[in-house]
Amino acid sequence: MAYVITQPCCNDASCVPVCPVDCIRPTPGDPQYLNTEMLYIDPVTCIDCGACMDACPVGAIYPEWDLTGTDVRYASINADYFDKHPLQSKGMPNISVSTIALPEQDQPLRVAIVGSGPAACYAADDLLTNVHGAVEVEMFDRLPTPWGLVRAGVAPDHQRTKAVTDLFRNAAAKPALQFHLNVEIGKHLSHPELMSHHHAVIYAVGALRDRRLGVPGEDLPGSHAATEFVAWYNGHPDYADLQFDLSGERAVVVGNGNVALDVARILVSDPDDLAGTDIADHALDALRHSRIREVVVLGRRGPVQAAYTTPELLALGALEGVDVVVDSQDLILDEHSRAALEDPAAEPSTVLKTELAREYSTRVPDPTRKRIVLRYLTSPTAVLGAGHVEAIEIAHNELYRAADGSLKARLTDRTETIETGLVLRSIGYRGAGVPGVPFDDATGTIPHRDGRVIDPQTGESLTGVYTAGWIKRGPSGVIGTNKKCAQETVKVLLEDFLAGTLEGPASDCSREQLSALVTERQPEVVDYRGWQAIDAAERKQGREHGRPRIKITNVKAMLEVVKVHDTSTR
Repeated sequence: MAYVITQPCCNDASCVPVCPVDCIRPTPGDPQYLNTEMLYIDPVTCIDCGACMDACPVGAIYPEWDLTGTDVRYASINADYFDKHPLQSKGMPNISVSTIALPEQDQPLRVAIVGSGPAACYAADDLLTNVHGAVEVEMFDRLPTPWGLVRAGVAPDHQRTKAVTDLFRNAAAKPALQFHLNVEIGKHLSHPELMSHHHAVIYAVGALRDRRLGVPGEDLPGSHAATEFVAWYNGHPDYADLQFDLSGERAVVVGNGNVALDVARILVSDPDDLAGTDIADHALDALRHSRIREVVVLGRRGPVQAAYTTPELLALGALEGVDVVVDSQDLILDEHSRAALEDPAAEPSTVLKTELAREYSTRVPDPTRKRIVLRYLTSPTAVLGAGHVEAIEIAHNELYRAADGSLKARLTDRTETIETGLVLRSIGYRGAGVPGVPFDDATGTIPHRDGRVIDPQTGESLTGVYTAGWIKRGPSGVIGTNKKCAQETVKVLLEDFLAGTLEGPASDCSREQLSALVTERQPEVVDYRGWQAIDAAERKQGREHGRPRIKITNVKAMLEVVKVHDTSTR
């Protein structure tokens, strides 16, 4: 018997260094790591010690004998990965952690990190854990709450995934890290001011904006970005007051990545089940009054190329009271898709995604149940309605091989119209620029080379300016992918510091003076103790109602909690 990694896997590889027989793959150094759906344990090599289960930050690892329901399938999913990628290991302990020693210096290495999501927190943790020497980190976020998309993007019914914040709390508790929440760079402090107080600044501001469809009617009432809907049901203060029309029986989600499946799942989940999560109260109330019974998910390409991951698709089929519907005609594969599956290099996850779609196509839907309908090779051409969304026009696509060898989808003349009162576009996140920092509007990212921000005009690196996470590489990977990304950025930052190329803070720009400047510009700055007060208040309200927390979704209300806490502790 062996231990098995299951759906909540966050890919941050905390399990890898504790494995005494080095049987977890892919590791952050492997070519497959950046594109892997999850990590896997080799059942042949595993010695059942359980060290990986103890190290997993999101509770994704179980002994094989404890697997139940759809999780049973993960035993073969883990094994199939190693059939494709045989373990190359000497069976030696893999417990080394690279550390860097800083030379003695008159002042500590001072780093500002803008953002407080996974990439920002992994960067802070790396600086404070794996660097021997004096380091001080200042973390800034425009919201009074940290953790970025872990708080505002992970679906509320994925509570185990949110447990990764326990790792971030370990770094946050260190005196060398100070939080400056409710502080916006470009508004309260400028980029040059940050630079004058630090050796380096890391921008890890994520990617919260949505990509547009570019079709007529896209801006009709009832047509929204899925990013807004996700932020709304997660209680993000910027989106808490939005209204979504849930009065119709059908919704259409454009795009079929994991976010699209999250949105579809939340729309048809039993509100009583969601009531046990940290979903925002306003969203829970709206979903209790929702009349939506069917969600159609439109994928631009075929089932072989679908953007969702296997674990998310597998979990969809286990949703209580919901049918997953796939038309068998949509699974007639073209020559390109057949070739992809028959290719000896095809990943087991790609093959399994297609098998799962076929399994769903053989199930007989129950007309009394809600349903999620997965459509493939379709693209919207117009959103229709007189003053409000009434339907969406779609065209059927065909795949073709472009001149550069890539597989693309193009419209055909076959069209159809789907009646709906709600359209949610889920075709990707994109970043937004920070005043004073280079930004590539075409890609929605900060231009960089190995994490060093570059001047797009000259191609030269900007001294002391770095980037990490989605704003660096685009919206790719999962939570744990940001760990390797952040560590790569910290590595080049330290190389520059040791090479003496970073300019130190001015003598009149101490940590205390920075705090004074922040307070002068933003008197309502929230430190880590302030966030702990908000966190405690949310958890207390949650306990009273049998929930993990009840989120405070209004900034003024958050600041009132902080104010009361500060008054009571004086």
